[in-house]
Amino acid sequence: MPAGDAFTPDQLYDIERAVRYAEETSGLHFSVYVGGADSETRPFALELFNELDDPDSSVLVYVDPAGRRLEIVTGPLAKRQLSDTAAGLAALSMQTSFATGDLTGGLVTGVQQLGTHAHQPPLLHASDEQHKL
Repeated sequence: MPAGDAFTPDQLYDIERAVRYAEETSGLHFSVYVGGADSETRPFALELFNELDDPDSSVLVYVDPAGRRLEIVTGPLAKRQLSDTAAGLAALSMQTSFATGDLTGGLVTGVQQLGTHAHQPPLLHASDEQHKL
């Protein structure tokens, strides 16, 4: 997470914990970037997203606090698990926290919501002994 110097160690820990939770819950890769854009917000977020190790299964949360911008970018596999509506709800939650000056709380809550919404229930197979009829 760039711009780490803008957060205390405890805040960084909380954000990293939220990312781990989202990844464990969903099986997707989550990244958070906080900082200014070198260009327009969406193209910059897409550029960052395309630099990730596994963009197909990734979710990027990009926040520019000074520019009051938020972008959530999902790869094709991640989009199957995370609907635009769910991402929009998480964005709304984050923006509400950001508006009150709580950048860390907004990121933690938003990333956790994204992970929860992208949760895949365990696949039950008919061949499992305990699930046979």
